Amino acid sequence: MSIQSSEEMWKLLGLLLKSHPWHGVLIGDNAPEVVTTFIEIVPTDTIKYEVDKDTGFLKVDRPQRYSNVCPALYGFVPQTYCGDETALFCKEKSGIDVEGDGDPLDICILSEKQITHGNILLQAIPIGGFRMIDGNEADDKIIAVMKGDLVYGNYRSISDVPPIVVDRLRHYFLTYKQIPGDSEKTTCEITHTYDREEAFEVIRRSQKDYAEKFGNLKGLLTQMIPFTND
Repeated sequence: MSIQSSEEMWKLLGLLLKSHPWHGVLIGDNAPEVVTTFIEIVPTDTIKYEVDKDTGFLKVDRPQRYSNVCPALYGFVPQTYCGDETALFCKEKSGIDVEGDGDPLDICILSEKQITHGNILLQAIPIGGFRMIDGNEADDKIIAVMKGDLVYGNYRSISDVPPIVVDRLRHYFLTYKQIPGDSEKTTCEITHTYDREEAFEVIRRSQKDYAEKFGNLKGLLTQMIPFTND
């Protein structure tokens, strides 16, 4: 079989190999209005799972501590990275000198339907977020709704969400790392709850940080893997 172009090569590789959920999955042509998300944990999980950055497999991070259970679908936005641009925006809005946490951008997605396991992709519509600072690191949490969801799918602003739902999310993120009796507690705070446009800017900044950190991975691999131009 003769491979005529790099695009044909990538289509073939996509049929044969599983994409890395952080680097190999596209955020989507309509980002930041609609973004592809990778779900790591769901509300019924008593174990905190996260993607292993080297292999792309979902791994056990730790058991959920005490009664903390995530009240929404939770994961990250592929091909994003919380680096200098994301940290600068956080500093501009909060007045606190921070750095990026070096992870993909976190996202929690509201859905009326029960999804029983993670390690899946879904389309999400960002409607706001939390400006969270963990220690001295920017750790934004984008809040979104699942595209097409019958209850939440038409929400387009954080103000559309019932306050109790926002409060539950806030409480989870402020307490999920706490261990009663632990004297070495990490300082964690949410300085702002922001709306749709600000969430869009956080996503754009994290995309810029990803491009700066990882460059054109597809172009680099194309150079490494030969194909014919005949």
